[in-house]
Amino acid sequence: MPSPERLFGDLFHDVQLSGLFADSKTFVDCTPKQAPEAILAAYHTERTQPDFDLDTFVNQQFDRPSAVASGYVSDTSVPTQEHINRLWPHLTRAADVPVANSSRVALPHPYVVPGGRFREIFYWDSYFTMLGLREAGRTDLIRGMLDNFAYLIDTVGFIPNGNRTYFLSRSQPPFFALMVGILADIDGPGVLATYLTQLQKEYDFWMTDVSQLSADKPQSRRVVRLPDGTVLNRYWDELATPRPEAYRQELELTPAAEQRGIDPGVMYKHIRAACESGWDFSSRWLADRHSLVTIHATDIVPVDLNCLLYTLEQTLQQAYKQVGNQERANAFEQLADQRKAAILGTFWNDETGFFHDYDVVAGKQTTALTLAGAFPLFMKLATPDQASRVHDCLKTEFLQPGGWVTTLQKTGQQWDWPNGWAPLQWIVYDGLLTYGFSETTNQGRDRWLALNDKVFKATGKLMEKYNVVDAALTTGGGEYPNQDGFGWTNGVYLAMVTKRG
Repeated sequence: MPSPERLFGDLFHDVQLSGLFADSKTFVDCTPKQAPEAILAAYHTERTQPDFDLDTFVNQQFDRPSAVASGYVSDTSVPTQEHINRLWPHLTRAADVPVANSSRVALPHPYVVPGGRFREIFYWDSYFTMLGLREAGRTDLIRGMLDNFAYLIDTVGFIPNGNRTYFLSRSQPPFFALMVGILADIDGPGVLATYLTQLQKEYDFWMTDVSQLSADKPQSRRVVRLPDGTVLNRYWDELATPRPEAYRQELELTPAAEQRGIDPGVMYKHIRAACESGWDFSSRWLADRHSLVTIHATDIVPVDLNCLLYTLEQTLQQAYKQVGNQERANAFEQLADQRKAAILGTFWNDETGFFHDYDVVAGKQTTALTLAGAFPLFMKLATPDQASRVHDCLKTEFLQPGGWVTTLQKTGQQWDWPNGWAPLQWIVYDGLLTYGFSETTNQGRDRWLALNDKVFKATGKLMEKYNVVDAALTTGGGEYPNQDGFGWTNGVYLAMVTKRG
C-alpha cells in the first residue's frame, strides 16, 4: 500500500512545497480521480504549458477532502452531555468501501473519527473515545472499532497511527489491551479469549528484535537493553524522511538542523518516533527543551509506554489463563512482574518524588516533569508512598484553573504548557482516584469539565486541546490549528460526568 509521496513523486513534492494547501495533510487525503501513472503523465505534459495552473490541475485530478462534521450546527442551549450524544453520528464513518490509490486503508466496520482534519481512525484516541461510547450505550461502535483494530493487526501486522497509507511505518501508544478490557467489562471475560491472537501479535510487534539485544547491541527498533540487562521499550519509526502529512514543515527544519551539525535524516526519525508517542511535539523529547531540531525521541525510554506494555503483559496473562494455557499465563505473569520492577527501578526519582523518562544515551533519567509520570498510578504500579508524592507534585505544580497542564515547560509546542489534553486528564483523574485522592481528583475533574462547558457555550464546539492556565486565551503550538469535534474530549467528558470520586 504505497503512500502518496511514492505514488505521485515530483507532483507530490511540487504540490506540498507550493503553498497550495495551508495544511500538508490536505493533499495526502485527496482522492485521485484516475490511476497515479495517468495523473503523473498528464502533469509532466501540462506543466510545460505557459498557462499551466497547479491549483486547477489538482482540482481536475483529485477530489479534495472536507472537514469532519463541517455542516453540523451545534445547539448551545443544550447541556454539553446532550450535545456530545447528538454529535456521535456525525463523527461516525460507515464501513469503508475500498477506493483505488486512496491513502485511506479501508476498514470493515463502522468507526468514530476525532473530527476536523482528522478524517480517519486514530489508535490511542479511540480508547478515550470508547470511554464515552460506553457511557452512551454504544457498545456496537466499541465492538466495531475493536474489530477494526484486530483487522489491522491481522492484515498490517500491527495497529498503525491511523488507517492511512502514510501511517504504516509507525504505531501509537498501545492501548489495544485496555480497549479489550472495556469490552470485557461489558460482555464478560470471554472477550479476552476472542482477541487473544491479536493481543499476542500486538505484543510481538512491540518486542520485535528483543532476542537480538546484547551488551554490544543494546538497541533495536522498539526494544532497549539497559546496562544491567533490563529490557524496556521506546518509540520508533523505520523511515528517515519527512512525514508526507507534514512535508513542507519538516523540510523547512532542515537548514536549522544542518547549521547545528544534525543529520536531517536522523532528525526525521526522531520526529516520527515522537509522533508514534502521540505527544507531537513536547519538550520531553527536545535536548535543549525548546527547539524541535534538537529532538531525540528514540534516545528516550518513556515511562508511559512501558506502563502500557505492562498492562498488555497482564492482559495476555489473563487471556491465556482464560483459554487454559497455564504455561503461557505463567510466562506473561513473570514478564509483567519483571517489567513492574524495571519501571519502578528505572523511572522513579526519590529526590523529585515523581516518575521520569530515561535517556538511554545519557544513561540517566531526563529532568522533565510531565503528566506521563502519572501513568504508574493509572496502571496501579506505584507504591502508596510513591503515589502520595506524585499526588503532591501534581497538585502543587500541574493543577491549573482549567485542569492539569501537560508539562511545566513553555516552549510553544502543543504538548507543553499551557495546554491540557483530554486523555491525560483521564489518566491523572483515574490514577489519583485509584489511590484515594478523591478531593484533588474531583477538583481537577470539575475544573476541566467547567472549561469544556465554557468553551462549548461560547463556540458550540468541544476542542482537541485547551489552554488550562488562562481560559481567556486559546491553545497554541502545533503544526495545525486547534481542531473541533472532538472524539477523545467527548469520551472523557462523558466518562468524568458519570464517574465521580
